[in-house]
Amino acid sequence: MTAPGFSIQPRIHTSPSLVALFRGLPTSIVSDCMNRLGGTAALLPRHRPGTAVLGCALTVRVRTGDNLMIHKALQLVRPGDVLVVDGNGATDRALLGDIMKTVARSRGAVGVVIDGAIRDSASFRDDDFGCYSRGVCHRGPYKEGPGEINLPVSIDGCVVSPGDIVIGDDDGVVFVSPALAESVAAAARRKLADEANTLAAIAEGRYDDRWIDQTLQARGLTVS
Repeated sequence: MTAPGFSIQPRIHTSPSLVALFRGLPTSIVSDCMNRLGGTAALLPRHRPGTAVLGCALTVRVRTGDNLMIHKALQLVRPGDVLVVDGNGATDRALLGDIMKTVARSRGAVGVVIDGAIRDSASFRDDDFGCYSRGVCHRGPYKEGPGEINLPVSIDGCVVSPGDIVIGDDDGVVFVSPALAESVAAAARRKLADEANTLAAIAEGRYDDRWIDQTLQARGLTVS
């Protein structure tokens, strides 16, 4: 469907097996394996601590302060989706609250990522439905449009395409293209194992931190 200022594109299907590759992986590990450039920095988790989010991006771009096309996206949600909303980073009007969260959950969504504001924040804080937003504001939105669904969006400077894999935890949220899923997940599993070995070495008193002085010496500093 297209009209001036409005566009709804076909859904991008991502294999559940690719999504499952990231189950149990922390965002910090995934981020490190993507050159520490991906994911958000300004969006904060609004849900109950300890909540993990893993699903596929259903992308939405809206006019600042308007959530008409988010409502439309909620009609299109399928189980395992994460609603990823480009709200232009504006925080002076909430784009989503408790009612829309409840609708999203009832239709199988596993979380929302909003580069904008939410409201009814207490209902998110006490819930294990994943939510990341730039801000919180009591003021409600307009419902006029325009907007777009299932097109690439910008979230805190990250380009997120429909069907991208969304991984979230208490540290934040990262996005992985399905084309990179296998390589990134494999690298993240290796790094997770390396970090487990490091923690074990610390506990056993055999932690080797000689790399610190080696790095300083490589930069010309004499280390005694």
